[in-house]
Amino acid sequence: MDWFAENWWVVWLGLALVLAAIEAATVDFVFVMLAGGALAGAAAAGLGAPLPIQIVAAVVAAFALLFIVRPVVKRRFMDSETDHGIGSSGLIGRDAWVLETITETDGRVKLAGEVWSARAPQGAVLQPGTQVRVIEIRGATVHVSPVEQIGS
Repeated sequence: MDWFAENWWVVWLGLALVLAAIEAATVDFVFVMLAGGALAGAAAAGLGAPLPIQIVAAVVAAFALLFIVRPVVKRRFMDSETDHGIGSSGLIGRDAWVLETITETDGRVKLAGEVWSARAPQGAVLQPGTQVRVIEIRGATVHVSPVEQIGS
């Protein structure tokens, strides 16, 4: 037990590893910030600071990481506003081919190798073989416009 009393940096390092393991399970960037505080405590212990100074260093570092660094990291990695073009939202703007006549209420297109339900703009009727562009997706239905109409 005397060894631990003389080597507090090992205790701090062990605490940092445990907190990092918990972070791996939660992925909320809280425990990794606390682990950073524990590493600051380990650094203070490694420099020979007494235990109260180690604790202060760990707490100050953890608070700084939690309230300054965590919001920046969270914004960067938990960005829910940006559309990354994954899934159906990645199909908007792509061209498709009409398989069955498309009206305001019915129709089918071939899009990205799959058959989708499709709807045309009000009053439009799009015949099979027409090239169209996806302008919106609602559920499993694509809303399309003829390609030549988009450029006009």
